[in-house]
Amino acid sequence: MRDSEQVKYWLSCAEQDLAVAEHLFTHGYYIWSLFIGHLVIEKMLKAFYVKDNFKIPPKIHNLLILAESTRINLTSEQKKLLFEINGFNIETRYPEEKMTFYKICDQKFANEYFTKIKELYLCLKEQMK
Repeated sequence: MRDSEQVKYWLSCAEQDLAVAEHLFTHGYYIWSLFIGHLVIEKMLKAFYVKDNFKIPPKIHNLLILAESTRINLTSEQKKLLFEINGFNIETRYPEEKMTFYKICDQKFANEYFTKIKELYLCLKEQMK
């Protein structure tokens, strides 16, 4: 697959995942909507990784490391958000973190972060142009 096809692949996957995350959020599956939200941002960053490095992205999930491996311009607030979103990948996978996360991930918490994830997605999508 050529680099341009890989970029399109990652962007398409991110867009599809965002629709899934929206569906999950709408139906009250807040934890899973944030988990998929992490994947949305991860796939956007992997598209940038391919675009900027001309190679397949590493099989990692750390958003900060991925972002730092690209030429994306991020504010310090966006970097902080990436750090926070990273937690959604871990906190939904492992039982000891999952129970704590279930307690704090109510509709208000999820809405705040899901809104930020969507805003970051749109910002990244605009930078991809």
